[in-house]
Amino acid sequence: MRIVPFVLSAIVTTGLALALNKQWGKIPPMGKFLSPQVGFWQNAEASGQSFNADLSFPDLKGKAEVYIDDRLVPHVFAENDEDLYFIQGYLHAKFRLFQMDLQTKAAEGRASEIAGKKAIEYDKGQRRLGMRFAAENAVKEIEKDPAAKALFDAYTNGINAFIKTLTEASLPLEYKLLDIKPEKWTNLRTALLLKMMANNLSSNTETDLANTNAKSVFLPDELKMMYPQVPDSLEPIVPKGTVFDKPGIIPVKPASADSLYFGNKETIVVNEFPKPDKNNGSNNWVVAGSKTQSGAPILCNDPHLELSLPSIWYEMQLETPSGNAYGVSLPGSPFIIIGFNDSIAWGVTNAQRDVKDYYEIKFKDSSKKEYWFNNKWEPTTQRIEEIKVKGGSAIYDTVAYTIFGPVMYDESFSNTLSHKKNLAIRWTAHDPSNEGMTFYKLNHAKNYDEYAEAIKSFECPGQNFVFASKSGDIAIWQQGKFPARWDRQGLYVMPGQDSSYMWQGFIPQSENPHCKNPERGFLESANQRPVDSTYPYFIPGSYITPRAVSITKQLSAMNGITTADMMKLQNNYFNTLAEDVRSIMLNFVKENDLNATEKKYLDIIKNWDLMASPDSKGQTVYQCWWDSLMTGIWKDELFASGHKLVADLLEMMKFFGKDTSKKFVDVATGKEMTFQEMKLRFHSLNKEMNFPVPWPSEQTTMELLKKDTAMKFIDDINTPQKETLSDVVTIALKKASVYLAKNEAEGKLEWAKFKQPGIYHLLDASKKDLLPLDRTNLNMGGNGDIINAVTKSHGPSWRMIVQLSSPTEAWGVYPGGQSGNPGSKFYDDYIDDWVAGKYNKLWFMHEADKTDKNVKWVMRFKKG
Repeated sequence: MRIVPFVLSAIVTTGLALALNKQWGKIPPMGKFLSPQVGFWQNAEASGQSFNADLSFPDLKGKAEVYIDDRLVPHVFAENDEDLYFIQGYLHAKFRLFQMDLQTKAAEGRASEIAGKKAIEYDKGQRRLGMRFAAENAVKEIEKDPAAKALFDAYTNGINAFIKTLTEASLPLEYKLLDIKPEKWTNLRTALLLKMMANNLSSNTETDLANTNAKSVFLPDELKMMYPQVPDSLEPIVPKGTVFDKPGIIPVKPASADSLYFGNKETIVVNEFPKPDKNNGSNNWVVAGSKTQSGAPILCNDPHLELSLPSIWYEMQLETPSGNAYGVSLPGSPFIIIGFNDSIAWGVTNAQRDVKDYYEIKFKDSSKKEYWFNNKWEPTTQRIEEIKVKGGSAIYDTVAYTIFGPVMYDESFSNTLSHKKNLAIRWTAHDPSNEGMTFYKLNHAKNYDEYAEAIKSFECPGQNFVFASKSGDIAIWQQGKFPARWDRQGLYVMPGQDSSYMWQGFIPQSENPHCKNPERGFLESANQRPVDSTYPYFIPGSYITPRAVSITKQLSAMNGITTADMMKLQNNYFNTLAEDVRSIMLNFVKENDLNATEKKYLDIIKNWDLMASPDSKGQTVYQCWWDSLMTGIWKDELFASGHKLVADLLEMMKFFGKDTSKKFVDVATGKEMTFQEMKLRFHSLNKEMNFPVPWPSEQTTMELLKKDTAMKFIDDINTPQKETLSDVVTIALKKASVYLAKNEAEGKLEWAKFKQPGIYHLLDASKKDLLPLDRTNLNMGGNGDIINAVTKSHGPSWRMIVQLSSPTEAWGVYPGGQSGNPGSKFYDDYIDDWVAGKYNKLWFMHEADKTDKNVKWVMRFKKG
């Protein structure tokens, strides 16, 4: 009789064990996850954790040591390059494996394997963008060069060497949460990571589809007014007055452009694939020794990216007999990306140049196997994409490739209202290239000539490479593979039925914007247009002007500059755009029309010091009022009710009244249209008109108002009366005040409390505060167009200052920590210093320092 309870107990225990070791929805298998032997407990790192190790691997050629300091920064000393990058790969995997794995899967369009069906559309977009296609072409280029292949192979082997050491217990926490395992690394995955960066830093500048819609609504002069190529306030990267060479290539505009391109009023209504943050930019600048206290150049860089935990960057030093480089690396890719060596320093910002165009394709039929090009049907290359979905069946998608590139949009992808237009992409990132070797060469460069030679092969994304050397040279080059365009080519979707609208070549590399040792003693870039209007090429892009204005103004007035001065400048909160906007708003607000609450917020603006500091109420009031004013000026023109085509139809419908016997001739088709047909057409068009149209920038709006306070867009076309700037400014403050009062009641009038900056774990894409993996409510000011460009979850991902004195003096900090393990004290230990504007002294170790007190742990590697 005692057997029955035992059997029941055994059945219950077995059932519980099976249940706990099965994944239920988003919940990991709790049996494994909670297991003391293999579960998340194993990821808790003791405060006194030792990182000493003696390791041997058959792939190594000699001996190497890794000296780890008290911030967990590794200083790698190897006898040869291949061992150096093997160890770099090993360390990246040891401290950041999940980050590398997730980012490259997402880049390839495999997020559904982790996130399930909610990521299917994202994965389709990545595959239709041709991310793997671009990476495959990059690998072919890398592996054509035996020297490059050897370095990338070594890096890949190092990652896989670490992966082989993993056990169930030692898997990173995120693998246990998701119940997945890491995959073997390949050179393709490294290429995917680099293409992910190319996408993040070039796709955020494209506006072709939205521009095409704007062209269908606005007149040419209006378009130039709303979207100018050269801002009035521009402080270009290459100083004004620079004389440029005559163009080495002069592209010819097709004869049909005026009718088929500029004159085409059709709209593109697609649910556009989400683009990277428009603020993906950066600041960098360099000052000559003539302006510094030490007499040595000082170089500064702070790349602005989406902030995440684990951090984007991994700090390290790489030393062999042929080179010694220090800075930040990108986990998943070899080399130091931003940093310095014994002779030079370098940094990068995004060029913001448009290097991606769309072409309308005509398929023969729904099979998409042939398309019309140069008067005949040409075969497409088709890729059958299998998207594996966690917890569901695989999804299949067919992507057709043309002479331009992959067809991203067609009737089967985000295009239900676009009259079944097929849009192919021409993107420089698809071309064979090897951007990685640019950084290998920079790591080893000794002077300006070697720096200039190193960056020549860098193609996409376009970057501004700033430079300084111990010999005293300073320089900057905007480097990339940039199409040579005829005027306004690529602003809009182009016809793809023949070769007339294809790129006719590229701007010669020697003609890319650059400057060396300017008379003024400094150079800077902050994502602005690189040159003034005298540059001989048409160079569209999504440029950002205000930060460059601030930096130029500050550096022009400074002398006897120190590294401490540069720290203050990188953390500067002055709002230069608001300096102009505030004067407009105060001059035109109707103060007598305001109630007590509105006057209170007006007084805050009047007394504001123009600093977007964390405790600033003025910045919050300004931003809400300015946002409201921008909406008041532009919304009626940009939204459906204000579109001219809809307005024209409304007028025609008024003419018809209720007389349904009258008929209307559609001038576009020549067909007669009854009242009922026209009514249906109106409703269809009104729905269709909810297409994306680009908003004019804040900088453009400010400049338009400064030039003409009665400019045409101020008046609301939906009202019978004519609005003045005073009307619109006052109404904007009244509307903003309602929102401000609500936030003030919630204790959120101070800028940091209003915008609530945070740094979120990579798994927390929705930014829903996955405590304790996230760091939220940081006490930080700033904004995207301010030097300290911190927004909600975007900003300076690495601040670096290097003085090229003897010895080199370098400082840096990033918002994170060296370890990707949330159970480690090194996971986020830099964040508080980053928030406070503090820096770490960068210890540039040399051979003689191996017994220095800064060394806390040693990892020894050898062949075996």
